Amino acid sequence: MTTKQPATPRRKITSRFVICIKNEGYSVSLEKRKIYRVIPDTKAYAHNLLRIVDESGEDYLYPTDCFVPIHLPQRARAVFAVAV
Repeated sequence: MTTKQPATPRRKITSRFVICIKNEGYSVSLEKRKIYRVIPDTKAYAHNLLRIVDESGEDYLYPTDCFVPIHLPQRARAVFAVAV
């Protein structure tokens, strides 16, 4: 009798901002080393995706492994929330 192994937990990013670390397949939409704002989306998280406001100014879903979460100081958050 075999037992099922528990599913690997998905990496949930709770930061409001991330840095793009890879953009293969998304070079028009994402710039490496750029900070992006994350729009909360629990359905996307469940599929290992993030809803990101990309270069078009619109929000789209991208794989979480394209990004690394960052935590900005309070003063910077206010600026990036408006500027990004």
